[in-house]
Amino acid sequence: MTMNSPTGGRRRSRPLLECLLLCLMLAWGAISAPAMAAVDGGQARALLQALDTRDFQAKGEAAQAIADSQADQKTRWLQALLDGRLGRERRGNTFYIVTDDSGREWPIVDAITFEDAGTGSRRTVDIFKINNDLRTQLQGIIASLSLADGDESARLAAADRLIGDVNADNVESVRASREQEQSATVRDRLDVALALYGVQQGDATALETLKGNLDTRVRNTLTTVAAADGELASQARQVLDGIESKRAWYDRAQTLFFGLSAGSILVLAAIGLAITFGVMGVINMAHGELIMIGAYTTWLIQQALPGQPGLALALAIPGGFLVAGAFGVLIERTVIRFLKGRPLETLLATFGLSLVLQQLVRTVFSPLNRRVTSPDWLQGAWQINEALSLTLNRFGVLIFCLIVFAALWALMRFTRLGLEVRAVTQNRAMARAMGVRATRVDMLTFGLGAGVAGLAGVALSQLTNVGPNLGQSYIVDSFLVVVFGGVGNLWGTLVAGMSLGVINQVLQPWVGAVLAKIIVLIGVILFIQKRPQGIFAPKGRVS
Repeated sequence: MTMNSPTGGRRRSRPLLECLLLCLMLAWGAISAPAMAAVDGGQARALLQALDTRDFQAKGEAAQAIADSQADQKTRWLQALLDGRLGRERRGNTFYIVTDDSGREWPIVDAITFEDAGTGSRRTVDIFKINNDLRTQLQGIIASLSLADGDESARLAAADRLIGDVNADNVESVRASREQEQSATVRDRLDVALALYGVQQGDATALETLKGNLDTRVRNTLTTVAAADGELASQARQVLDGIESKRAWYDRAQTLFFGLSAGSILVLAAIGLAITFGVMGVINMAHGELIMIGAYTTWLIQQALPGQPGLALALAIPGGFLVAGAFGVLIERTVIRFLKGRPLETLLATFGLSLVLQQLVRTVFSPLNRRVTSPDWLQGAWQINEALSLTLNRFGVLIFCLIVFAALWALMRFTRLGLEVRAVTQNRAMARAMGVRATRVDMLTFGLGAGVAGLAGVALSQLTNVGPNLGQSYIVDSFLVVVFGGVGNLWGTLVAGMSLGVINQVLQPWVGAVLAKIIVLIGVILFIQKRPQGIFAPKGRVS
């Protein structure tokens, strides 16, 4: 009988144990391989070590090597390098990312593990420097990496950054991303980026993709190509001419928008004056100061509600109307009612009153301009395309003007006060004979006109600083609008204000701001010579 020795058993079991251990090691390696890419200290340190050089070309090659690596941290490394927040310990071999460099002591994290590393400063951390060429290269690399992940908006932003930044190093990866991209919008932006690169390489067929493109980078590149000689330059000039023609139309639309926004301010400033002038025949030179009062009311409400500009603006709309309206009623009761039928004396009295109000504001609030903060939804611009953007504060003022006009028109059309105002405007004596209390109508009308002027001040506070001389800039233009549109006519005021705003905006690029106002004034004078009633002749007459 043959017996197995203990030694022979151990020899046969050892290969089994070795195989089992090898399988466990391979399985562990397969499971932990993705995580090791982010925490592999040796490889990560070698990639970051290559950035620690003063040779910007070598630093660019190191950045490209990081992008081509499998490290999960590469996008954050490159973004930190671009932002000037990636550095190395001055007396050591540890790499850090600065999370906030606003103070003297910087919160830092380990660049490899992203664990908190305490604080650093300029004395302990050397930040890696980059130049403009490397910055452009990094933007292109990061954009290429961003195409591989993130939501559609992130990929679209990355594709947009690649326009003008595609080069020989990343063109193949961009093409591969374009083939894999599912979003048509992102594909279109990548097509533009690749076409622009193709034109730079002399590919005339790529010009077809760039036709009508309004991107400034496309325009600048085509301008450079068109300045040369040859068939490519000739075709580039044709594409560039089409782009310039398209931009010209959008420039006209932009001018129209700025003209309408400027006209909306004129309408708000003049519409209250048109009502009082039509009903009472009063030349109120203090109308500009009523606009100023509305603007200061907005500022005071915002001071009472710090950090809440939206709520402050919402409260300032009725507040500005009521405060300016109360001042209007006070002026009518104490000054205007005693000077009816004497326009020259009314003009002089209200001019003196305007000086008193200006000095009162200087005494109470100081002569310094005050700034009103617009809410977030009135800041910035609505970017329609590369050639046309509408600033939100001006767009908001335009909409506000139309709302105020519609409310005032409804008031005049469907209320008893509106009926009495129209009656007094057309024939004061007959209205009084029919039982209309003209004195009460005068007071309410003047208060209403002053309140609308206060709303104009609320709107102006979102466009410019608030100061004692705010209303003086609009008093002459307001009278021009009233006379040009027709005394006491709301539709005339709207058409005249918008027209003068657009005309002035069209003339300014040609002749300058001052001469444009002079030309508008002369034009209005000549128009009034031919049509004294204005655009819309008032019904009846002021008697």
